[in-house]
Amino acid sequence: MASISLRGVQKAYGENAPVIRNVDLEIGRNEFCVFLGPSGCGKSTLLRMIAGLEDVTDGDISIGGKLVNDVPAAQRGVAMVFQSYALFPHMTVYENMAFGLKLAKTPKAEIDRKVREAARILQLEALLERHPKALSGGQRQRVAIGRAIVREPGVFLFDEPLSNLDATLRGQTRIEIARLHRQFEQASVVYVTHDQIEAMTLADKIVLLHSGKDTERYGSIAQVGAPLELYHRPASRFVAGFIGSPRMNFLPARVTAIETNGVSITLDESGETVRVPVQGARLAVGAPVTFGVRPEHLELVVEGVAPRASVNGQEALTIARAITLVEELGEHSYVHLEQPGGAVLVAKAPGDARLSSGDSAQFRANASACHLFAEDGIAVAPLATADQPA
Repeated sequence: MASISLRGVQKAYGENAPVIRNVDLEIGRNEFCVFLGPSGCGKSTLLRMIAGLEDVTDGDISIGGKLVNDVPAAQRGVAMVFQSYALFPHMTVYENMAFGLKLAKTPKAEIDRKVREAARILQLEALLERHPKALSGGQRQRVAIGRAIVREPGVFLFDEPLSNLDATLRGQTRIEIARLHRQFEQASVVYVTHDQIEAMTLADKIVLLHSGKDTERYGSIAQVGAPLELYHRPASRFVAGFIGSPRMNFLPARVTAIETNGVSITLDESGETVRVPVQGARLAVGAPVTFGVRPEHLELVVEGVAPRASVNGQEALTIARAITLVEELGEHSYVHLEQPGGAVLVAKAPGDARLSSGDSAQFRANASACHLFAEDGIAVAPLATADQPA
């Protein structure tokens, strides 16, 4: 089926500055690519340019090796599923799914075969004679997906298809979309969302987009990679803060030593020190940096139990703080720790830890699970021998 190539793609409206800047991207055959980012970063605009619903201000878009900048949307071999379902209210489920095939003058028997096969896959067989008003939100979204499936396109485009569903239906429909992608092995998928859970669980490749001034400085793309690559090795503070929930903790620090086995830093507000296994070529002693550690990599120290973060002889950061809030979620809790200077540090603890506001607690983090960001926000590269955090 079709691969997608974007070369130097930009989009501006009138005399305004581009909302999409300098996008170079390859999306392979059968790849599930997710456009992720904050509101206003241009995710849907980029998708609509691939679909042919928005013109390209500059650059080239190719689908299946063919330049499509001037090719009408209907001739690009793509099918789009919209956030709003976009179903015809006066048509039945069957008629909605068959509509595009009828416009293409597909033989009646072929239409019936394709519609009924899509209905079987999406578990809509019992609903084919109903109208959209008689369907739940999840059922309507499945009809919209079915309408795309019957066209057998080379590329599926999804524009925030789950945002109108409640949490339970989002989870169920997300699983259905993942299953469909496995079933239609030749189709490529481009999927827009602001929900990182959708991105992390569905994507083969995530394209994380900048917004605001970062777009002007670095271009629209903040980082491209597999979900766990963005999680473990964020390219910048922006990526590190966007991927992960709760977000990564960021603390101001200073470089105190640069050695072959890492960079030693001292946290500005509390004075704790740790050597992080990163390369120091871009840094200088005394330079300001941002220290980052995820809540799930801060492990509660329990008396008499060796912390998992201290195994393998790795250096660890140890902190002791007063607890200001405990968010109990059952299996685990998020513990808010008082940080000098009024900031808050969040750690993840077991749900049975019996922690309360006002208590003091000690946490440790393996240094290899920590991150450093230079003054410009770019991540300091890890040492070649540094292990991925567990």
